Amino acid sequence: MKKELDTRGLDFPTRCVHSGVYKDEVYNSVVTPIYPSSTFYFEGPGQTSGYDYTRTRNPTRVALEENLASLEGGAGCTATSTGMSAISSVLHLLPENAHIIAGHEIYGGTFRLFNDIMPKRALKVSQVDMRDIDAVRNAIRPETKAIWIETPSNPLLNLTDVEAVCRLAQEHGLLSIADNTFLTPFLQRPLELGADLVVHSTTKYLNGHSDVVGGAVIAATDELAEQVAAICNALGTTCSPYDAWLVLRGVKTLSLRMAAHEQNGMALARFLDQRPEVERVYYPGLESHPDHALACRQQSGFGGMLSFDMHGGEEKAQAFIAGLRLYSFAESLGGVESLIEHPASMSHAAMTPEGQAAAGIGPGTIRVSAGIEASHDLIADMEQAFTALD
Repeated sequence: MKKELDTRGLDFPTRCVHSGVYKDEVYNSVVTPIYPSSTFYFEGPGQTSGYDYTRTRNPTRVALEENLASLEGGAGCTATSTGMSAISSVLHLLPENAHIIAGHEIYGGTFRLFNDIMPKRALKVSQVDMRDIDAVRNAIRPETKAIWIETPSNPLLNLTDVEAVCRLAQEHGLLSIADNTFLTPFLQRPLELGADLVVHSTTKYLNGHSDVVGGAVIAATDELAEQVAAICNALGTTCSPYDAWLVLRGVKTLSLRMAAHEQNGMALARFLDQRPEVERVYYPGLESHPDHALACRQQSGFGGMLSFDMHGGEEKAQAFIAGLRLYSFAESLGGVESLIEHPASMSHAAMTPEGQAAAGIGPGTIRVSAGIEASHDLIADMEQAFTALD
């Protein structure tokens, strides 16, 4: 007998485990199967099982999409091949000559797409300080069609008041799009704050194991969800069944992992905040962070991402990183292992020097993705690396 389970109304950790799972009606597998078939046979003219070609729809990918839509509280989801393909697909919702408002401090890949690639489609972008609602309002033009929200920002963890910006977007008939990669729906749900679309790099926390690249777009309405699905199908940006299966496997432990990431993020932030070698720590969980009150209001936690500025600029920053043993010197984030990187020369190298300066990214800025290791081991490793600088 087929197992029917309506996960609506269940708590978040339970939905992580059970949403999009029970697809095997033959063997009753408790793990969602991988359906690698590129095509599915028709039962007759115009008669299908609901699937005909994997680029358009695949049972494993649909399972992941059901799961993520449930966690974000959306009407529908399309899982994509990468986080950047999710962003690129969303931009195809906009007409030619459209204008977009975005933060002046965003992920370097998004910056490159907005400033190098999309202008060739006659799409224009204004980057402003998203913490200043008046700056956002003043940037709206007759041709403005969307506001892009990235909060916490990458890499300096500045926050945008999602509810206020989405309200402004609604007043002007604009699409509001929020990148929720850093916090995941476990700690923040932009759709509940008024956003129209949420995008993710599922490569990061949702998968959580640094072994897949993927993305997702979750829509607030059925109409938007259908539009996104049609665009992703036409562009060929949907993710493979195996990648969808990996993300669905990873998301089962999301609530446990995010709690551990946040515990380590807070421990590292407090440790770094006391070090004389550190000029400034960027972590919304610290009471000294200018957006701490906003974080408490719109988030249910502070996450595992933090950044800090080293005294002595890039030379000291690189020397400190070279002295670490537990942290992998690598781009990306959100895996179970701790990663550390130098944004100016790595994740945000696509930004112009002027763009980096405007965003506040300096030569001594270091970004940390706190993993789930023991916090005292992570702190001890940083301590020995600081000592080696003397």
